[in-house]
Amino acid sequence: MLDQARALDASDPLAEYRDRFDLPDGVIYLDGNSLGALPKATTERLQQVMREEWGTDLIRSWNSADWIHLPQRVGGKIAPLIGAQPHEVIVADSVSVNLFKLISAALKMQSGRRVILSEPGNFPTDLYMIQGLEGQGLATQRLAERNAIVEALDGDVALLLLTHVHYKSGAIFDMAALTKAAHDVGALVLWDLSHTGGALPVDLNGCDADFAVGCGYKYLNGGPGAPAYAFVAERHHDAIDQPLSGWMGHAAPFEFSDDYSPAPGVDRLLCGTAPILSVSALEVGVDLIAEIGVHRLWAKSRALSEFFLECLAEAGVDLPLVSPEEPMKRGSQLSFRHEEAYALCQALIARGIIGDFRAPDILRLGFAPAYLRFEDMARTAEELADILAKSAWDTPEFKHRAAVT
Repeated sequence: MLDQARALDASDPLAEYRDRFDLPDGVIYLDGNSLGALPKATTERLQQVMREEWGTDLIRSWNSADWIHLPQRVGGKIAPLIGAQPHEVIVADSVSVNLFKLISAALKMQSGRRVILSEPGNFPTDLYMIQGLEGQGLATQRLAERNAIVEALDGDVALLLLTHVHYKSGAIFDMAALTKAAHDVGALVLWDLSHTGGALPVDLNGCDADFAVGCGYKYLNGGPGAPAYAFVAERHHDAIDQPLSGWMGHAAPFEFSDDYSPAPGVDRLLCGTAPILSVSALEVGVDLIAEIGVHRLWAKSRALSEFFLECLAEAGVDLPLVSPEEPMKRGSQLSFRHEEAYALCQALIARGIIGDFRAPDILRLGFAPAYLRFEDMARTAEELADILAKSAWDTPEFKHRAAVT
């Protein structure tokens, strides 16, 4: 399969972009769905921000470098990647914090309704944010299995909160159909795009979505702990009232008024001062993904994952596939079940192939097509087959759980 892989790499229109990332020698990185790789331009940009904008211009850079509008500028660049208008997206805080803001705002908009509908097994922070509001007496959590969500929608539901691409399986929800079903009963919809943005095309406005949040450090390659982003459809800009009324979300923060007056549109989602270094790093990643193009990335991602499955079959590997078999129904990952998935993952890492583990028994391999090669797929399948054939994962070293899995 190596010869076939090299032929595919030779004809890959995205192959040149691999050199735009700072990748360590001898490593196959299959965890870009958890933390994206470092774009080479990020280091240069951060040096510029630190030495020139901060070091030389100091506080003047809030105006001279326009730091004050950086969250809006980068949000506007993310917008076309997710099917939004530039003024509908802003970079701020974390996914968890933005979930809290938007869930709270949706509840306030839906007078008389308290139910937040989601699914069991959604990413934990999404559920925890609902439960936190429930603990304050402001919401009621309702969970329904994926195939029963439409039936669970009724007149008590204020908000439907779902993750577009499931973090563990990679399964994709039908955004348009579920958004319509929620709207048909008067509910609003909040989509978590953490495993979508920068990986596959999505059309928030085409699907009539109300709200969305997304992650900056996965497929957008913004760096560890990169700020998140939030989307609010233009039709809700005047109605949204989020509870974290910090000074940067004020209509005129430098008037230093004692009384809060929200900024127009999505600017009111801001709370504290933006982390300039982090947002600057995120901007580099966003620019690079926009240059490559999400549709091209999505096409290569599907090709990589299908080729990897061919390589596994050729090598005689028979791991149960948890992800949907149909490539159009899964995100940029493949997830497999193994009773010792953690140890299996560690055995791969020891051979320079970095994937990740999700409890209790999932080996998750992410396919970030901007920097992965078809040869990486063939070599990973070869090593995985060898590990399984020799039970090389079955050692105390590989079974010892680290703090981060």
